[in-house]
Amino acid sequence: MRELNSLGKVILTIGGVLVVLGLIVMVGERFGLGKLPGDIFIKKGNFTFFFPIVSSVILSLILTLLLNLFKR
Repeated sequence: MRELNSLGKVILTIGGVLVVLGLIVMVGERFGLGKLPGDIFIKKGNFTFFFPIVSSVILSLILTLLLNLFKR
């Protein structure tokens, strides 16, 4: 019974993290996250490649700062 209780906590934690990440992505789109200079976008014919490298770096910096603030 104890194993199911801890499994439930893990599933709830993962769900909470996914909700927070979804909110960050939704809010980030309004501020241009994903369409910044430096993000790689290649479209040739029916092939499309998109790699948001600059957006990923900025998101990483923001999350690092937030987590360090909550850690203290």
